[in-house]
Amino acid sequence: MSYDLIIANGTVATATDTFSCDIGIRDGRIVALGHGLGGATETIDASGRLVLPGGIDSHVHISQPSGEGIVMADDFESGTRSAAFGGNTTVMPFCMQEKGVSLRETVKAYHGLADGKCHTDVSFHLVLSDPTEQVLGQDLPALIADGYTSFKVFMTYEGLALADYEMLQVMSVARETGALVMVHAENYDAIRFLTDRLERGGSIAPKFHGTSRPIPVEREATHRAISLAELIDVPVMIVHVSNREAMEEIARARSRGLKVYGETCPQYLVLTEKDMDGLNMEGAKYVCSPPPRDTASQQACWEGLQSGVFQTFSSDHCPFRYDDPAGKLNPKGRTSFRWVPNGIPGVETRLPILFSEGVGKGRISLNQFVALSATNHAQAYGLTSKGSIAIGMDADIAIWDPERELAISQSLLHHGSDYTPYEGIRVKGWPVTTIVRGRVVVRDGVLEGAPGEGRHIARERSRWALQPA
Repeated sequence: MSYDLIIANGTVATATDTFSCDIGIRDGRIVALGHGLGGATETIDASGRLVLPGGIDSHVHISQPSGEGIVMADDFESGTRSAAFGGNTTVMPFCMQEKGVSLRETVKAYHGLADGKCHTDVSFHLVLSDPTEQVLGQDLPALIADGYTSFKVFMTYEGLALADYEMLQVMSVARETGALVMVHAENYDAIRFLTDRLERGGSIAPKFHGTSRPIPVEREATHRAISLAELIDVPVMIVHVSNREAMEEIARARSRGLKVYGETCPQYLVLTEKDMDGLNMEGAKYVCSPPPRDTASQQACWEGLQSGVFQTFSSDHCPFRYDDPAGKLNPKGRTSFRWVPNGIPGVETRLPILFSEGVGKGRISLNQFVALSATNHAQAYGLTSKGSIAIGMDADIAIWDPERELAISQSLLHHGSDYTPYEGIRVKGWPVTTIVRGRVVVRDGVLEGAPGEGRHIARERSRWALQPA
């Protein structure tokens, strides 16, 4: 039997097993696992390397409207290129509905931005900001049936925050359709109150972004989101959790049998609030929401990854340029932290940080790494042919050099931003070759794939939404 590609002599890891095995690939799928598989058009020797499922980053923002005069740093070409260099084979951006724009128009517009540009596969979440009768009664159910089986709601940000009544309405649609609801849990009114008070006192530097969004703001909203979901009996994913108090809300809910899941991100493992206290406007590079916390919160988030409070580890890649009037240093942003665009780049560095700080330092196992970086994302969001190395699955594979050591640097990265918030962090372990559906996109650190070879993937209903917690 002949193959298009054989990956030979590597150490293969899944979410449950680690073993030595060759992988036979044909027509973009894994068709054989074993030794002595025979001939292939191409063979990649993975001796001394780890062969892992390609990363799935289920929380990224690309080409997203970000306010008047603000431009996101990545389009779909640069964003998915950066993702591929970071060992990712699928990314999941958001179709961000704006007020007054129909959900179907929003989805069509995002496909127009992505078509012909992607290096990796993509699959869109929806974002609901304007849950009209048309959206709730027709557009959203129809789009879920078409494979957009998850959507995000915001409890903060002007123009995005939904009232509790609206949250209950959209959760009811999720209950009826089997969709998974993602929640950005921060209390909008509390943030507005604290921001106004800080500005009146002249506290406008980037470091006060964290002061305006303290832990109780996130904890309260997490509790409220879970309570609303409990009323409707619908599963929810609380995204980008930053601290122990919010984690405890998730853990308590799960102990009561509720389908409540959690996600955390690299910024909550290796950054702290002190990073926002840079000279002049340097702290703006670290402004994201929720903000980085303290070292105790870092430890809590590691415990959440170890114990299963968090099922997914995402980047929340939301890139802006720093030295740019359309980015972090926009004219209004210089007047107050309120106007600094919220978000940091991280799609390319997500997996090396988790591997080095997690697997390399004994905090999590290699199999936990695979689950947190790929398998659980596929299961949570209905990517049924992705997230594992098994016969019949898409040949989405990242080959890692576990011994490669380097300091993360902007000069090494491929995103559209002009900085990385992880500058200087030393890591051991790096993805060197990335394969999407049997097609080599990055080989030994060199881009081979062409934009447009990545596909949009329609999804099934979430496995987690359809089974007990």
